[in-house]
Amino acid sequence: MKIILLSLTLLLTGCTTVVPVQQTWPEPPGLQSMQRCPELKQLEANPKLSDVARTVTLNYSEYYSCLVKLEAWQEWYSKQQIIFKGLK
Repeated sequence: MKIILLSLTLLLTGCTTVVPVQQTWPEPPGLQSMQRCPELKQLEANPKLSDVARTVTLNYSEYYSCLVKLEAWQEWYSKQQIIFKGLK
């Protein structure tokens, strides 16, 4: 019985740490590791006016779609950073 209590005490005290663990907020990843926006479409030589309008519309929609995703990620990251620093 004494051996069981002694071994249990040793096991439980072996799991504690005396050194405080310091957590840091990670830096955002660089542009290389983030998903990049697709390349914008280029016009062909001597395009029709309808082709110009279609290409401009596609480029605007791609650009603003990518912009919304990037701004949403930046907002999420900054809010998570505030929450992390507030918990410290």
